[in-house]
Amino acid sequence: MSAPIVVHGLSPTRGRTVTINDEIVGLVYDDQGLIELLRRAGVYDAEQCLDDPQWIEWRGGRAHRYEPA
Repeated sequence: MSAPIVVHGLSPTRGRTVTINDEIVGLVYDDQGLIELLRRAGVYDAEQCLDDPQWIEWRGGRAHRYEPA
């Protein structure tokens, strides 16, 4: 089973699209934005989920990176 939250690779605007259960929920530009987006979506203790592969899969780029290398 894959993680319910996916942080996708960089978009043309340098942010990363986030999906929850395959539904696009937003575009984020840093970890703080990701945490806020997850909290608004009802994810309890969002900060603790960022490095938990059961919750979040970082696809198409390194975790916590929001700009080109």
